[in-house]
Amino acid sequence: MQIIPEPTEFEWDEGNLNKNQLKHGVENQEIEEIFFNLPVLFSPDPKHSGEEGRYLVLGQTDKHRKLSIIFTVRKTKIRVISARPMSLKERKFYETK
Repeated sequence: MQIIPEPTEFEWDEGNLNKNQLKHGVENQEIEEIFFNLPVLFSPDPKHSGEEGRYLVLGQTDKHRKLSIIFTVRKTKIRVISARPMSLKERKFYETK
């Protein structure tokens, strides 16, 4: 199942442009890096999905910062809903894959 559209583009607007930096200290550039650095782990998030599907992605930035991101795909763009440093449980799971 392909989750990420090709080519990969991101949807940034007033609703999500600086939200993750203000709440969790995560820059948009770091968020985008996650989708291109291996390993990257994707999982559906049915608990938080409504009319549009939501997904969890665990990955690392170019500087090896490990992040947990919730996103949706709107048309052909990735819209980030939330991004934060991985929890200890997520980090342990990520590092075993």
